[in-house]
Amino acid sequence: MKHTLSAVVALSLTLVAPVVSAKKSESDLPLQQLRTFAEVYERVEEDYVEPVDPAKLVEYAIRGMLNGLDPHSSYLGPDEFRDLRVGTQGRFGGLGIEVGMENGFIKVIAPIDDTPAQRAGIRAGDLIVRIDDKPVKGMSLDDAVKLMRGKVGSKIHLLVVREGQDKPLEITLERAVIHVASVKSRLLEPGYGYLRISQFQSHTGEELRKAFNGLVSDNAGPLRGLILDLRNNPGGVLNAAVAVSDAFLKHGLIVYTQGRRKDSRMEFSAGPDDLLAGRPLVVLVNAGSASASEIVAGALQDQGRALIVGQRTFGKGSVQTIIPLSQDTAVKITTARYYTPKGRSIQAEGIVPDIELAQLDVASKDKHFKPVKEADLKGHLANGNGHPDHKEGEKRAPLAQRDFQLSEALNLLKGLAILGRRGG
Repeated sequence: MKHTLSAVVALSLTLVAPVVSAKKSESDLPLQQLRTFAEVYERVEEDYVEPVDPAKLVEYAIRGMLNGLDPHSSYLGPDEFRDLRVGTQGRFGGLGIEVGMENGFIKVIAPIDDTPAQRAGIRAGDLIVRIDDKPVKGMSLDDAVKLMRGKVGSKIHLLVVREGQDKPLEITLERAVIHVASVKSRLLEPGYGYLRISQFQSHTGEELRKAFNGLVSDNAGPLRGLILDLRNNPGGVLNAAVAVSDAFLKHGLIVYTQGRRKDSRMEFSAGPDDLLAGRPLVVLVNAGSASASEIVAGALQDQGRALIVGQRTFGKGSVQTIIPLSQDTAVKITTARYYTPKGRSIQAEGIVPDIELAQLDVASKDKHFKPVKEADLKGHLANGNGHPDHKEGEKRAPLAQRDFQLSEALNLLKGLAILGRRGG
């Protein structure tokens, strides 16, 4: 599927429309250019070194026309259209990264959680310059994605250029069937919950509510605050973004779309419930947060409901409409831009966090020296409380070392809870 290395587009704010026939007067048609097209078509059909299927020539022309508009408009053949429909359900084959095109190279928008790409260390912003020793420069995105598809279990070699690295990285991955868990959750500390959305799928809104209720149950009572992690979330279906935003808003506009056609104007507003009942909410974002992620972050920021923390988001603020052409083909066309409640267009700008925070690697100052504790002494007495002995060597690395941004977000959340602030 176009735009994803995993053979599926993460449906960044996509709508499905019926086939529409628009009538044009002859005076509106670029007749000279159409004559040129017809002449080129005839020359290729008659003079090309090998016979070419006329239907394929027309398909190539359609693909070229749509690809020339913007990075997100495209023709969907039978395989691509099928993969798009499968991808919104959260199960597909591939490597598990959302990609686009930049300066002739494949740019990673975001790796998907628990996939070969994420486990191999692929990062948002990486540029893929070679695929199995084939240079990417000059390839179309479709051709590059086809190279990256393959049999489950087969290996693929990527040459990756990463900012800050002196030389390209050679990364070998094994293709797999991708099962995307849309929502993950855990308690960070008593009273403070964590929800991670890796991709917005059809049932993400329902999964988020179920996961939130699970956190409340594990906490044996209402949460004092929540962190919503949208880092490296490449987007997804619009309704899921609206449902997630609505889960934390009692009223007001969430997002609206506006295009050239009058019927492109759509507005989505929040219902009367807030899962957190106004308690503090912190949203984590980074450069891999795109499209639907930006809708959620923008809505919660504009409504003053959440504190947005991290890095400026990707800036994918356009609406793609899927227009079926037949039973198994369609075109995906950019038809509108989406806007936050305050009328901000995120297209090519992104969401600027309220608090900008880079992801840093934090090391323990005393990692080479561990002081001897009572629990380390041979024959030491049990603590008498019925708890197992606590040994320093068995202690998990601090959250700041495992995820600096999340650790700082938790500190901010605690501060907001103490002050009785909502988060925005």
